Amino acid sequence: MNRALQAELLRLFGYASLGALLAVPFQAPMVGLCLGLLGFIWHHLWHAAALVRWLNAPKKHELPDGVGIWREIYTGSYERWKQGKKRKRQLRAIVSEFRASTAALPDAAVVLDADGCISWFNEAATNLLDLEGKRDRGIRISHLIRHPEFANYLKADDSEKAGIEIAAPAESGRMLWIRVIAYGQGQKLLIARDVTKMKQLEQSRRDFVANASHELRTPLTVLRGYLDMMAQEAESDEIAAQAGEKDTTDGLAPWHAPLQEMRRQASRMQKIIADLLKLANLEASGRHASDELIDIPALIGASLEEAMVLSDGQHEFIAHVDESLNLRGNQAELHSVISNLLSNALRYTPPQGKIEIFWENRSNGALLRVCDTGIGISPTDLPRLTERFYRADTARSRETGGTGLGLAIVKHALERHEGQLKIRSQLGQGSEFTCHFPRTRSVTRDALAKAG
Repeated sequence: MNRALQAELLRLFGYASLGALLAVPFQAPMVGLCLGLLGFIWHHLWHAAALVRWLNAPKKHELPDGVGIWREIYTGSYERWKQGKKRKRQLRAIVSEFRASTAALPDAAVVLDADGCISWFNEAATNLLDLEGKRDRGIRISHLIRHPEFANYLKADDSEKAGIEIAAPAESGRMLWIRVIAYGQGQKLLIARDVTKMKQLEQSRRDFVANASHELRTPLTVLRGYLDMMAQEAESDEIAAQAGEKDTTDGLAPWHAPLQEMRRQASRMQKIIADLLKLANLEASGRHASDELIDIPALIGASLEEAMVLSDGQHEFIAHVDESLNLRGNQAELHSVISNLLSNALRYTPPQGKIEIFWENRSNGALLRVCDTGIGISPTDLPRLTERFYRADTARSRETGGTGLGLAIVKHALERHEGQLKIRSQLGQGSEFTCHFPRTRSVTRDALAKAG
């Protein structure tokens, strides 16, 4: 048993015994016993009151020395008070450092509670999001940033996985990148960054590429026309030389092979310019594609025929198509998605390889998958495949006529259809390209029949 507790029990016995002994002359030992117990209780009440006074104002009152168990209580309370005071100083220093660091951030930071109301924000948020401390603290963030895309983003289950770009509420012409990260018990941290200059640079780059492509297309067409004429004349001279009608050094016969190579390179440049213009048009066409009803099975059939012509019977093509499933969108863009994925699979699949295309209806939307048994893609190359002009195998891509823009076109076309591209691949085992379209875009014949 604790020594202090033993001493307190002895003190209790002492108070009771003393009270009883003092009351013996009056022949009332029980009364004396009760008075002794009352004295013991008063002793503890006095020390408890002293402890309460000190706890309420530790700087104003001093703790008595105390005896017995109260000495231990006072000592323990004082030590815990000192520890709490030390932790408070440390916490105050951490909070001060946090406020200083967040104030120095160029990005806006806003803490939201479980109901989406503003709990705290840094100084940058006052400039980027037009927030004021007394006015906006405790207000729902959706009431202050009134943008449809932001409202949908907050409702989405995966809002912490990616950010969105919207116009700033405080200033017209300024663009913000916003991301929401969940933490704690339903709390969220909103980060907003000014991306206006970056968007302007991107727009300048897109404008330059589009203008340069337009300017190059006409002279390249003229150049290709003259090359075709010269190549035909060179072929005629070569035939005449072989027949003995002309000397082999006469005319354009010696230039037949170089002219053919020039025609091939000019044709490749035309494909690059065509893809650049297509990509520029996608970027300039807005965020969402039209809602025209597209017969996807027919588009897949047409794209397969084109791929079979290019394959010239060297590959096996298999289609698994849900004939009742269609899509709302832009026909030219969706045809570009399908044909680019098939031509990409054809380009990287050796002869006698197999290429499969799937068009499937799922509970969360429609899936377009293109699988091949080609050479596969290295894990280090996968994250960059949709970048412009990026090639996992540069030499092979150029040999087979690739422009390096196909998957970038696919990505932008899918974004305009609220779709996503996922790529899975292993070296030597082939690749799988999956396009997911949301339920709002997919349409079945049964749904059309019910609506009609």
